[in-house]
Amino acid sequence: MQTKVKTMKMLLGGVWTDAQDTFEVRNPQNNELIALVPQASKEDMLAAIEKADQTYKKMKSWPTHERIKVLNNVVDYMRQHKEEFAQIIASEGSKTITEARGEVRRATQTIQISAEEARRINGETINFDQNEGSEDRVGYYYRFPVGVIGAITPFNDPLNLVAHKIGPAIASGNAIVLKPASVTPLSALKLAEAFIEAGLPEGLLSVIPGPGKEIGDTLVTHSAIKMVTFTGGSEAGERITQISGTKKVSMELGSNSPVIVLKDADMDEAVSSCVSGSFSAAGQNCIGVQRIYVDKEIYQTFLKGVVDLASQLNVGDKMNESTDVGPMINEREAIRVENWVEQAVDEGAVIAVGGKRNGAFYSPTVLTNVPSHARIAQEEIFGPVVIMEAVDDLEEAVEKANNVNYGLQAGVFTNDIQKAFYTIKHMNVGGIMINDSSDYRIDEMPFGGTKNSGIGREGVRYAIESMTEQKVVCFKLKM
Repeated sequence: MQTKVKTMKMLLGGVWTDAQDTFEVRNPQNNELIALVPQASKEDMLAAIEKADQTYKKMKSWPTHERIKVLNNVVDYMRQHKEEFAQIIASEGSKTITEARGEVRRATQTIQISAEEARRINGETINFDQNEGSEDRVGYYYRFPVGVIGAITPFNDPLNLVAHKIGPAIASGNAIVLKPASVTPLSALKLAEAFIEAGLPEGLLSVIPGPGKEIGDTLVTHSAIKMVTFTGGSEAGERITQISGTKKVSMELGSNSPVIVLKDADMDEAVSSCVSGSFSAAGQNCIGVQRIYVDKEIYQTFLKGVVDLASQLNVGDKMNESTDVGPMINEREAIRVENWVEQAVDEGAVIAVGGKRNGAFYSPTVLTNVPSHARIAQEEIFGPVVIMEAVDDLEEAVEKANNVNYGLQAGVFTNDIQKAFYTIKHMNVGGIMINDSSDYRIDEMPFGGTKNSGIGREGVRYAIESMTEQKVVCFKLKM
């Protein structure tokens, strides 16, 4: 049955608007056309930024209780339309319907947390009299919004990562202009609809879809944009830092997440967690497991466990609730993964399971004997492929885990608290999960990485900190 093609509008300055041109959004599973979306021009982006700037300046102050009310209304809307949100995520992206429903729950919680954190944007008093000669001074600091925020989001979590930009921005009283990934703009437009229905003042939010080079550069470089928040690839992130000037930037970039499994670990739990962490969302997860270092004494047993469980994963129709792994975002990306695996095999790697492509689908793949210099070992695969390697001891595992130019999250499985703390101290990452895989995250924790994995931290409270500035107030009194 042919799905009815939707013709969408973009949200420009709070108004649903057409563009001169449109682009196609297709279902990656079967390449079926599902929507025509406005292809914004540079002029459209300029208009959105200018409207946001004007609106923000005219509002002067937006009471906290009004921000909370809007965000809570959005939560209500999302709960009422949760299945529609899930169907959109699963249709335009790679996630199975089960994974999509999970993302809707998380995104709803992200907006709920944003409403709660809006109450806690506080300052504190400063003891000026700690300085000799300042006994007659009292004061404090408080936080104020930066102004207009430019946001760019990727395809792999097309709703929740958008919520992580818009929720904190609105909670802290900013205006925001968002450019979603061109392959998955529908989730962002649906969330924008929720904000409009919730009573968000016109002009504070724009969702402008279109080509990154043209409208993305305009967003990043415009003088009215006071902060850029970006989630995506490392190359694009580096370019943004080069052209954004002195703006504040927050970036969650790539990863090549390691997991260490020691011989005292709970084997069944480690196998299950690593398989889930490697292959959920077809491996298109910035904190997905890409490298597993296993104590040599249990390596063969652990490898067999992972291979057996990976072999049982159901790859197929993402709208079927029994499906474990859907397609990649498009066939081009699946071909890229296939090429990387073939390159590794040419360099000596062995495929323990998987290694097969069918259109945009790539089977869950486990590689062994991968040379450390291989591209697939050093870069972010962003596909359903995991590397396994035996190690002599924890020190070797940590050294190898650190030997990439990324440091987002990592996992370690051990019941030895001394070894757990060794990894905590020596792993160069933004987050380390003990007895869990690298892909564990809740939306309130500080989230970000070291090295080439980003700048700053997301998580609602921490995003709000970056989306606000501190102002010190000091009174000199006649005592």
